[in-house]
Amino acid sequence: MVPKLTALIIDDEPLARQELQYLLEAEGDVEILAQGSNGIEAVELIREHRPDVIFLDVRMPVLDGFAVLKKVLSLDSKTRLPQIVFATAFDQYAVKAFEVNAVDYLLKPFDSKRVAKTLEKVRERVVTVQPEVSSPQATSTAEAKLDALLKMIEEQSTTSAAPTRPGKIVLRSGSRLLLVDQRDICFASIESGTITVVTRHTKGDANCRTLEELAEQLDPEQFWRAHRSFLVNMQHIREVLPWFHSSFQLKMDDKDSTEIPVSRSQTKRLRELFNL
Repeated sequence: MVPKLTALIIDDEPLARQELQYLLEAEGDVEILAQGSNGIEAVELIREHRPDVIFLDVRMPVLDGFAVLKKVLSLDSKTRLPQIVFATAFDQYAVKAFEVNAVDYLLKPFDSKRVAKTLEKVRERVVTVQPEVSSPQATSTAEAKLDALLKMIEEQSTTSAAPTRPGKIVLRSGSRLLLVDQRDICFASIESGTITVVTRHTKGDANCRTLEELAEQLDPEQFWRAHRSFLVNMQHIREVLPWFHSSFQLKMDDKDSTEIPVSRSQTKRLRELFNL
């Protein structure tokens, strides 16, 4: 019988951790040893459990995923490094990031098929990589790659600090390509990797992989990520509805009066926006 993979999940979003745990456990041969919500917890949990694989969020408070990885590389040169799978909503520098002792990456929101494929890669690496100590040369190489990656990210952030945003967004609706003014967009949602953009009178699919990618084309003063699966135009919120356990929903002014949940992490932002 093939032993279960041991894993850690490190992410500052509770819902993201829960979703990933559900998808991993559904595969049947993954044991979640522990979860962490920030970079400091991540380092301690990695040091304590020495798992086969770490599912590591890129953007976290205090220490981000890359800083965590840098500390992991320096923990103990006599211990085999765990496999790293980055979880991120931002894929601009994904390919470069995963050269640093990483198996793969998962884009948020997570997709069950992609999770299954990633686990296949993890299993292959765990089987083929001998359980011997990591050499100082291997650790040094990984650290050099990580330093180069961090420099690249810094340079990219500097050169793309103020991207230009087009006034119109292209949507696919059947065989038609629609040009929609972003001011007319009520909200956008993502499901099974497809981003649907809804206006008051029509809807279509955006040619983007993530809501973050779509948000980069929109006015940040007008659009708000109310939920990990929804990006809303604040000018098209018709009503704020109290919901269960001190949470809220937003009723939009599209023709279906769509009700959109506000995630717990965004409830404070909602109160600030509308002085609730």
